[in-house]
Amino acid sequence: MWKLYFFYGKNIKHTLLFQTSFVHVLIHDSVGMNGRGKAPFSSCRPKVCIVGSGPAGFYTAQHLIKARPDVDVDIYERLPVPFGLVRFGVAPDHPEVKNVINTFTQTAKHTCCSFYGNVTVGKDVSVGELQQAYHAVVLSYGAEGNRSMGVPGEDLAGVYSAKDFVGWYNGLPSCQELSPDLSCETAVILGQGNVALDVARILLSPIDILKKTDITQPALEALAESHVRRVLIVGRRGPVQIACTIKELREMVNLPDTRPEMVAADFEGVKDAVKDLPRPRKRLTELMLKTAMEIPGEKEQERRNNASRVWSFRFFRSPIEIMADPDNKRTAGIRLAVNKLEGSGDGARAVLTGEVEDVSCGLVISSIGYKSLPIDPSVPFDSSKAIVPNSMGRVQQAAGLYCSGWLKTGPTGVIATTMNNSFDTARSLVEDMDSGTLDISAAKPGSQSISGLLEKRGVKPVIFSDWEKIDSVEMSRGEAAGKPREKLLTVEEMLGH
Repeated sequence: MWKLYFFYGKNIKHTLLFQTSFVHVLIHDSVGMNGRGKAPFSSCRPKVCIVGSGPAGFYTAQHLIKARPDVDVDIYERLPVPFGLVRFGVAPDHPEVKNVINTFTQTAKHTCCSFYGNVTVGKDVSVGELQQAYHAVVLSYGAEGNRSMGVPGEDLAGVYSAKDFVGWYNGLPSCQELSPDLSCETAVILGQGNVALDVARILLSPIDILKKTDITQPALEALAESHVRRVLIVGRRGPVQIACTIKELREMVNLPDTRPEMVAADFEGVKDAVKDLPRPRKRLTELMLKTAMEIPGEKEQERRNNASRVWSFRFFRSPIEIMADPDNKRTAGIRLAVNKLEGSGDGARAVLTGEVEDVSCGLVISSIGYKSLPIDPSVPFDSSKAIVPNSMGRVQQAAGLYCSGWLKTGPTGVIATTMNNSFDTARSLVEDMDSGTLDISAAKPGSQSISGLLEKRGVKPVIFSDWEKIDSVEMSRGEAAGKPREKLLTVEEMLGH
């Protein structure tokens, strides 16, 4: 009888319909088994709530549902649309990276999973209220803040964070007022990670390439009128410490109608260092060396000669001031400190030499990292590291509270990194359920009580089928424009569908 219980318990909704008398026997038996007088599959299913529907949220949900088929998972999201940085962070010309949306959609449509968009945790409902309604709460809301450069002039017109600039061309509602001024010839990007290279590529890509992507129409129109012809990508350390991956570098090297311009002196000694580098770093550095130092073949030389746009890495440089035009209102240039390295490899530190260098530019984009923000006074937060202090995803001094994604680790890695870190958090949660560290014996109301609270507060959640309507509208609009998608750009527009 007990073996049969496991077989039926997995899909209990269907079992109840067709095996009523059998289920009665099971309930009777299970009272004796767990001594609590409740069937393990009744209203006492473990209820878990996840805050944030980006990769971290969905990967956490996916693993939980796979590991514990008896769990109910509810995902809450501030925006009416799901998928976080897959929708709003991944570059428009990288559609293949967005394929993970298919996996996330399967998770969202699973019978054990529910999505509630247009709900701001910390404002519409508190973390404490979620903790009362659920056995466990997982915070996976990512990093929506900007790291400050901490230099004079960073508030001038013409200075933007990469996060906001990316949000602008990717249709993030809060960034649609940005309307960046692209009337200058030279742009400086601070930072040399993949986001910095995404921004450089979007600024320099021929408009015919961008037209075929899901970049927003206002961004496409602004970029079509852009005067930016030269982009400097600045880093405080050297070629061996650059933070981008080879895929992004190769895309820059092969970008139509552009040519690279490197400073030969930046590559002194790099050739000798290459042989000792780990393989991914070695391949990346070799491609950089080849691009910077080798005389190109005839065909490549012709391509470079005909290019109307230029990109360049500037190594060993740190921003010390954004300089204003004579009216003190707009960016006219940037003052960079010249650095030297102490130590070698990934551990090398940039040290000031006392020299400075001024670069004329009308656009500065800071790509020095995202940072998480505290969500609710009740949640522990380490403001120096901008993370929720945790051990394997278990929030310290807060039973039943977990975190995954960038909130857990800081903003590092790619989607695959987030996947692994989210699976780790889900494993911790499942271990705690299995060991009894997390008490799941008492029934919890889950979304039932939260829905009641939201209704009282005049908040109307967007469920996954509502998102599918928005999705369908965007795809139709895209088809009409010859694009994969034309995004709705405001929360009001989204809610109107």
